[in-house]
Amino acid sequence: MKGKARVLRKNQTDAESLLWYHLRDRHLSGHKFRRQHPMGVFIADFVCIECRIVVEVDGGQHALQGEEDKRRSAYLKSKGYCVVRFWDNEVLKDTQAVLEAILRTIESDTPSPRPSPPQAREREINRPRCAKCG
Repeated sequence: MKGKARVLRKNQTDAESLLWYHLRDRHLSGHKFRRQHPMGVFIADFVCIECRIVVEVDGGQHALQGEEDKRRSAYLKSKGYCVVRFWDNEVLKDTQAVLEAILRTIESDTPSPRPSPPQAREREINRPRCAKCG
């Protein structure tokens, strides 16, 4: 999976590249995101481990693979992650609205379905925290 993730990082879509520009290096309110991150048998487009949120950017091919996307989302949710999806054209045409939607999801009052493991919390003591992970 690591090799496949590496290939996906090198061959990202225009929408993924644009969104990564805004998520990388803690640009979104100090939240650390990873891109093309292996999670079990799936690879998440973007994930903030601390906030337990996965951001998926879907192109036109996803209109035909709805069942696969449902399985991916169900798996990630079973692991305690909130999954948000955007179409490529949303990211390209209204990036700011997408970023605001991601931030609203992170900062929502809904508690994370599963808290971060204790060792992860200990490593993150001096880093900014989101409302979902405490």
